[in-house]
Amino acid sequence: MAAPVGGVTSKMEEEAGPFPGYPDTESFVKYALGKVVATTKSSTGLPQSGDEYDFYRSFPGFRSFCETQGDRLLHCMSRIMQYHGCRSYTGNHNKDSALEDKMDLLVDANDAILERVGMMLDEASGVHRSQEPILPAGLQAPKTIISSWNRRSNDTSKKHKTQTFRLLQAKNIVRPQLKFKEKIDNTNTPFVPKIFIKPNAQKPLPETLRTKREKRPEDLDVPAALADFIHQQRLQQPESDMLAHPYRYELDHFDPLEKHMEMPDIQPFVPLNDVPYHFINTLDDLVALNEKLLKCSEFAVDLEHHSYRSFLGLTCLLQISTRSEDFIIDPLELRSDLYILNESFTDPSIVKVLHGADSDIEWLQKDFGLYIVNLFDTHQGSRLLNLARNSLDHLLKHYCSVVSDKKYQLADWRIRPLPQEMIEYARADTHFLLYIYDRMRTDLLNAANGKQNLLHLVWQKSKEICLKKFVKPIFTDESYLELYQKQKRHLNTQQLSAFRLLYAWRDKMARQEDESTGYVLPNHMMFKISEELPREPQGIMACCNPVPPLVRQQINELILLIQEAREVPLLKSDVSSAKKKGPMPNFEKMENQLFGPHDTTYSPYLHDPYTGAAVPLAAGSLFNDEEPVPARPLSPVKVLPCATLSIFNDSDETEDVSNISVAKQKARSIMESFDNPFRMFLPSDIRGAHASQAAKLDPNTKMFEISNRWKLVSIAQQEREAKAKEEAKQKRIAEKAARKQAEREFRSSAANQTSVREQTLQEDASRKRERIASEPGAETKKSDKKRLKHVEKTGEEAAVDKVPFIPFDYSKSDFKVFAGSSRVEGRSEFDPNKQAQSGKQKNTSGKKRHQSMGNKSMSFMAEKSNRGFKHSWPRR
Repeated sequence: MAAPVGGVTSKMEEEAGPFPGYPDTESFVKYALGKVVATTKSSTGLPQSGDEYDFYRSFPGFRSFCETQGDRLLHCMSRIMQYHGCRSYTGNHNKDSALEDKMDLLVDANDAILERVGMMLDEASGVHRSQEPILPAGLQAPKTIISSWNRRSNDTSKKHKTQTFRLLQAKNIVRPQLKFKEKIDNTNTPFVPKIFIKPNAQKPLPETLRTKREKRPEDLDVPAALADFIHQQRLQQPESDMLAHPYRYELDHFDPLEKHMEMPDIQPFVPLNDVPYHFINTLDDLVALNEKLLKCSEFAVDLEHHSYRSFLGLTCLLQISTRSEDFIIDPLELRSDLYILNESFTDPSIVKVLHGADSDIEWLQKDFGLYIVNLFDTHQGSRLLNLARNSLDHLLKHYCSVVSDKKYQLADWRIRPLPQEMIEYARADTHFLLYIYDRMRTDLLNAANGKQNLLHLVWQKSKEICLKKFVKPIFTDESYLELYQKQKRHLNTQQLSAFRLLYAWRDKMARQEDESTGYVLPNHMMFKISEELPREPQGIMACCNPVPPLVRQQINELILLIQEAREVPLLKSDVSSAKKKGPMPNFEKMENQLFGPHDTTYSPYLHDPYTGAAVPLAAGSLFNDEEPVPARPLSPVKVLPCATLSIFNDSDETEDVSNISVAKQKARSIMESFDNPFRMFLPSDIRGAHASQAAKLDPNTKMFEISNRWKLVSIAQQEREAKAKEEAKQKRIAEKAARKQAEREFRSSAANQTSVREQTLQEDASRKRERIASEPGAETKKSDKKRLKHVEKTGEEAAVDKVPFIPFDYSKSDFKVFAGSSRVEGRSEFDPNKQAQSGKQKNTSGKKRHQSMGNKSMSFMAEKSNRGFKHSWPRR
């Protein structure tokens, strides 16, 4: 009984397999990879972080959906981390935990999982069981190791043999840059075209590019691009000729042939396995391929590029397909000889079919000096046809019913020899393009109802792509600001200084070692080091997980950079002020003379508002003594005739219909049918009802009578208004004259009369003179003096001035009054030692008697004080 039971158990385990629900490992890997690719594509459609995400975040539905999906993803990640024995953070929903701590946990979990995967792969490949030396992949034969995890078993029947899953790796690859005859130029200089022979030329190549680049004795230690630039400066040739597109003239004068604009004869495509392919890696095979391409009327082209282990990137594969053959060219072996293909690539009679050629055009220029004339980009045609998607896999499925597998899209194409799976993938990119080209031309003609406008538009857009030039990244002192602003992080002056120094160090090392900046020091690690500012090498390594090789080698230099950044004063950085604004464009150098960056009126030229002529203004100076420089006269501007539109006024002038053009007749009919929307804002007495000009001019209509009556009424009303204005004017003139006459009469009568005030002043003056005559020693008050002065000016007192002066006789005066020895009768003398008792009763109540105010001053006689009266104040 034990044997049958054991047999049944092993059969059930074999049917179940290592992955429940999947027959073998390969099917599970394909399914998982498809899910990962679909998830990655879907994630690109989500709102990007920043203003766009914040806008969508304001909607409750989107916010709740994001929170739900986020919790679901965190739960799945937590289960995976718990399965591998890693510490999970998703179970703790504490809001105080920082995002950096969660990211560190996730990175640690990934490291642990990848380390375990690497150990299992090493065990499966037999690394620990073999003591043989590890050779590069190009020198050792590919081996397939069968283990329990990669064995496929679909059925127990003998007709299905056991198959295996093959893992493609790129381990210990020799850098192909070391075998290039011409070293890669990573200097911080502009890119110079590599072309030195120009086939199919309508305009000759500039002298600076005509001779093949050679090392001159004086430029042995100078990079090639910099040496060409120095040589160009020696020859005093314009820099624009050396950096211009070599085939710009040919592309500007290119027109597709008439046979390419007609309805094509669609040839059915041949299956991929029934078409032979050739791997080109020698110069003789390349020359033979060029001869074959010159005999074709069209061929398809595609590239495979690698950018992780090179600063500018490497083109690792070039695929070309004709109607009957496929060719795979190895650019790593024929890099310096591929310029031969310019003879067929620039032939204007041969159509080159590519899909999404924006990057391919730049890569061909950068690596091989290849240019394309007469390009048909199927991506541009797909956009004009408004297909569901514009990708190549969608076109293959739409036109060819072929489902493509993009699992090698991001593979390392430096692998040599290439595995058969990668070769089949590369062939599929160009094998079906010519059939898609025929089908797409047919659809474009049908969509335009047999017209050629859509086809012309595709060729025009493709020509614009061919005119693109490769631009080498140039490092400046402000290059780091672009990356800093994209991250939307806030750093102080020390952190920003460290980020600037690390960015410059990374660019220098990447150019020197010919590595990508992501390989030298990824962006997130550079920001981590800038924020932490570690003081020791161990701190820098702790910020990098895993530690990049060049960081480990140059750890001491990085420490010195961090210490230099720490010496910067700690302030809050201002990115807006750190980024310099570019100069405003000079409107004089613009092609359109009417263009202005902000205001077209800001111009050194004054335009006449009536004639439109440009009047140059003199350029003056405020604070120097230099002579003003006269402004350069502006070239005459062509003034286009324009029509004027009258909103409220109806034109009384009639035009001869026979002499005007058809366009003016149409414009006139449109104006006659125009219903003025602003008539509602006119006054009610002149608003009236709106009618067309034709109805007003037709005598048979009622509107003609109403219009004439309205005109007569308006004329009579204008006459009445003018007459009323004239009468009002005459009336105002008469009233003004009467007022002036009354004013003159009043002044003449008032001049002969004496006012009450003057009479009062005269009476006061006469009384004062009588008092002065009776009391010679009395003083005259200031107010009385003013009145006397006023009276003396009158005509009645003019006779006083004629009285002769009589001197005062001091012999009749009693000087004993000043000596104090006698008393004049009837006059009270002032005694400061006695109180005045006259007119006062004795105080019998025992209260303190108030002393007289006159006893405290010697400025007046001892009598009753009159200080309460305004005109009786004493005078000192």
